[in-house]
Amino acid sequence: MQKEKIESSATMNWQQLISAKRFGMEAYHSERHENRSEFLRDYDRLIFSAPFRRLQNKTQVFPLPGSIFVHNRLTHSLEVSCVGRSLGNDVARELTELHPELKDSYLSEIGSIVSAACLAHDMGNPPFGHSGEQAIATFFSEGKGLFLKELLTPEQWNDLIHFEGNANAFRLLTHQFEGRRKGGFAMTYSTLASIVKYPYSSSLAGKKSKFGFFISEEDSFRSIADDLGLIKRQDAPLRYARHPLVYLVEAADDICYQMMDIEDAHKLKIITTAETKELLMAYFDDARKARFESTFERVSDVNEQIAYLRSSVIGMLIEECKKVFVENEAIILCGDFDGPLIRHISTLPRQAYENSARLSVERIYCSRDVLDIELAGFQIISTLLELMVEAVTSPERAYSKLLIDRVSSQYQIKAPALFDRVQAVLDYISGMTDVFALDLYRKINGNSLPAV
Repeated sequence: MQKEKIESSATMNWQQLISAKRFGMEAYHSERHENRSEFLRDYDRLIFSAPFRRLQNKTQVFPLPGSIFVHNRLTHSLEVSCVGRSLGNDVARELTELHPELKDSYLSEIGSIVSAACLAHDMGNPPFGHSGEQAIATFFSEGKGLFLKELLTPEQWNDLIHFEGNANAFRLLTHQFEGRRKGGFAMTYSTLASIVKYPYSSSLAGKKSKFGFFISEEDSFRSIADDLGLIKRQDAPLRYARHPLVYLVEAADDICYQMMDIEDAHKLKIITTAETKELLMAYFDDARKARFESTFERVSDVNEQIAYLRSSVIGMLIEECKKVFVENEAIILCGDFDGPLIRHISTLPRQAYENSARLSVERIYCSRDVLDIELAGFQIISTLLELMVEAVTSPERAYSKLLIDRVSSQYQIKAPALFDRVQAVLDYISGMTDVFALDLYRKINGNSLPAV
């Protein structure tokens, strides 16, 4: 596969890539007398934020709540953060040995940066899993939101019909939803850049509808990318190479969602114990399989056996992804590395991972429970969008005023420009939990009334 052209033969460098500069607070400089690094401060700000807490009631894959505990967006994000921290620390240790001249730089903070970025990676996702993203995009591309096409610029329209949770996370983290001075969460540049998996605008989204920032955040991303020295592509006006730490965030997510979806499916009896063990054992050679069987003679609880296998696979995949990253560091810094790290691991675990992914598509993501929640979510989000978009398009109507007055003042629902008002609607709806969206849907439709 031919590598993309870059503007020059320049390479990114770690001293510039890892920056403690805070978005929206560039003019503020203060001495801090505490043990936390700036990147640990990022982590703590996210943990204590309302948008992060709301992830506890957002669907990951399986319906919530239930009699059997399965993962939601919050537990998934916490686990991804743990894996990301381990992976980042391992990479930092290896790179410090390879580059002793960087021992006094921020290189040792890679684990903290990746851990914080992993916490934030799903914060822009709407309720009801990935179907929520699709419901928003198709409302505009083939639903009742089509009428807006004639009222917006092509760039604005692209943002709507390719709505993407990753771009929405970047928007959330660079706006003032938390009431902080001039910059929302005021995250460090490096943490913000590490969540942008697709560092280009929606005009380049393609069939997969993946992109990294809305037109409203183009200047913000450009400022961050240029300051960190991300390589700018020649093939588009606003397209950059990934920040190298994006690969570690992506790997942590790839590892967790694959392993945890399988464990959840086993608990829900979507796949059998024998199938689950076979999937997880396939990552290891015969000698390691024999040791597992020996361990199982002492650990009789089936769920504990699966949990032990799952943790062993995660540990092995962390090691594999670390090796790929370190061995390809120079290519990554030149912006020429192709695909996620997980695609380049050793043959045996890669084949096992691909088999797990195939079974997940065939048996887990198409299971009746998963499809039912996606269908319900699609209907709820589409209805809320229809009413709220109509309200901000015709705000002078009596019913529109009632709906608009219900929206929190933190959202720019009364902005002068139509696109800004539509984006405020998307901010409002994508920030909802599953339960809040369902409750609002019922109230708007007259199916329930506030308790009196």
